[in-house]
Amino acid sequence: MTQSELTHLAELHSRAAYAHIAAAHEHSTGDHASVQQLAKKALGDSVEAVKYSEGIAKDTPRSMEV
Repeated sequence: MTQSELTHLAELHSRAAYAHIAAAHEHSTGDHASVQQLAKKALGDSVEAVKYSEGIAKDTPRSMEV
């Protein structure tokens, strides 16, 4: 995995984590419309991170697998 792939993957996971934290905070304030939007964004970011990880894994030579 290249450094740029690692950086991109870390960014995707960070965005997903931030959206989850923001949704949890908004939930505590009672703004349920915002919670749903933030939760949807968090899920989208998480799914994108998983797909990106799977794509990298497919391209990884067998000799590099742990």
